[in-house]
Amino acid sequence: MNSEPRTGRRFLRRGRVLPVAAAVVLLASGAFAAQSAMAGQDPQSTGAPASTKIGKAFADPSADAPDLGPNVDVFDPSTPTADIQGRLDEVFQQQETNQFGEERHAELFKPGSYDVDANVGFYTQVAGLGLSPDDVNINGAVHAEADWFPPQNATQNFWRDAENLSVTPTGGTDRWAVSQAAPYRRIHLKGDLALDDGGWASGGFMADSKVDGQVRSGTQQQWLSRNDEIGSWNGSNWNMVFVGVRNAPATSFPNPPYTTVDQAPVSREKPFLYIDDAGAYQVFVPALRKNASGTTWSGGDPAGESLPIDDFYIAKPGATAADMNAALAAGKNLLVTPGVYHLDQTLKVTDPDTVVLGMGLATLTPDDGISAMSVADVDGVKIAGLLIDAGTTNSPTLMEVGADGSSASHADNPTSLSDVFFRVGGAHVGKAAKSLVVNSSDVIGDHLWIWRADHGDGVGWDQNTAANGLIVNGDDVTMYGLFVEHYQEYQTIWNGNGGRTYFYQNEMPYDPPSQDAWMSGDTKGYAAYKVADGVTDHEAWGLGSYCNFTADRSVVAEHSFEVPDTPGVKFHDMVTVSLGGAGTINHVINGTGGPSNGGSQVANLVDYP
Repeated sequence: MNSEPRTGRRFLRRGRVLPVAAAVVLLASGAFAAQSAMAGQDPQSTGAPASTKIGKAFADPSADAPDLGPNVDVFDPSTPTADIQGRLDEVFQQQETNQFGEERHAELFKPGSYDVDANVGFYTQVAGLGLSPDDVNINGAVHAEADWFPPQNATQNFWRDAENLSVTPTGGTDRWAVSQAAPYRRIHLKGDLALDDGGWASGGFMADSKVDGQVRSGTQQQWLSRNDEIGSWNGSNWNMVFVGVRNAPATSFPNPPYTTVDQAPVSREKPFLYIDDAGAYQVFVPALRKNASGTTWSGGDPAGESLPIDDFYIAKPGATAADMNAALAAGKNLLVTPGVYHLDQTLKVTDPDTVVLGMGLATLTPDDGISAMSVADVDGVKIAGLLIDAGTTNSPTLMEVGADGSSASHADNPTSLSDVFFRVGGAHVGKAAKSLVVNSSDVIGDHLWIWRADHGDGVGWDQNTAANGLIVNGDDVTMYGLFVEHYQEYQTIWNGNGGRTYFYQNEMPYDPPSQDAWMSGDTKGYAAYKVADGVTDHEAWGLGSYCNFTADRSVVAEHSFEVPDTPGVKFHDMVTVSLGGAGTINHVINGTGGPSNGGSQVANLVDYP
């Protein structure tokens, strides 16, 4: 492996000096938690309180400013620096270890320059309110660290967000040490970027960003960069994927494991809130791009449409599903401010071009076994910035895009899902047979983490039950940054034709109690990614699948990828790993490649067929 542990240097954080790890052990997300639990340790225990009460938010005092609720801070360049820093520190202190709490925050900066250090904890969004990232400059840092989980283990740095601002980092380097569900979007970093914290890190996502200096991946096991511009890249371990990235390293999988695709065939960036030159709040909806490389903004104003804030129903904590559905039925878009929203009816998105934008990892929890959201088979819906958390009563599906049997073409104006995350268990017992079902054609998925929890509360083979993470029935669906983990049967099932996946990260369930309990007919285990037998056209690049069968290390998965043998179905640059030798994956894809087991933990395969 080509890991690059930091040696011979020391890094200053929040006024103290921390020693640098001299050696790195590589485990994928959650593996350390599972092994700690087996050893009788509590991987969540850090000695810090999970949550502390914090003061009132900084509201925008402008006469025409919208009420963004109690969990949004809006900073102005005229706000005293000490006040801004104090608030950022207060939020971080609450959120640093608050992995499964209900507190949610958005820290927003009006256009201008700020001398602050924003350390980004759980369920926190730090974002600029300019049309361009360069409209807001942070002189200091906007960073994610792993101090809370020693030894600087970032494998559980989930659910946080930095976007739409520029950073001039103190000392020339900033850090974004994260794993899943931690987007780094639309950032102009005027320096270098480190993607680890000296310990372990397990996957992340960067899009529409410009890093003037070098990106150093360090211990990151896998990473997707899409439509970025970088000075250079250094480092690799198992699976580094670049799509439409200017100055990306050339494809060289598996030595080093770089997969590079020159252009993103079809993409739409995530909508974002901004303030126009007249001081009015608007939501910018970036235009669809085809065969694109680089960012949307570094060459000038981005293409797209601005929607006035009056076109949105602003959901604040206490808003009900009935409130939101009434607004949707009246033709409104939704801006869902930070909070946890329990739903007693499914949110129904029926109009074309509707925008549903969450802030601060806004969380939807469907109660009584309902679905959280259904999207009609219409053009141009944009769903972004939401965490959908399964309730305690089993839901057949958490979210459905298009009704069963949808057949309309949306090639000119597809629905897009950006930073949409799903969770079954962890915060509480959760149950959902399927997390996301995509029936519409031409849908774009742009950073999805679909997770059956492997740690936290309500976790166990018979507790947080969940068969499938993603089922794609529509044709010509494209996924960038697809993370699906720990489901009990097939993690991903792809039934539609013309599908494309750019980067796939998977962990098989840790907890099958025995081989007999985890069989697909006569086949040992379930594939991480199954393309249905009748599919004739499908292609995927940069895929990783890992096993860590801690409940019974003798469990075997026959293969990670299961596809029909037909010329139109092509897979490129695959890796399977047996983490610490805990279990076996016999083959990478169908009967080819592998094994990954205690004797040979990592198996690579460049192409299939």
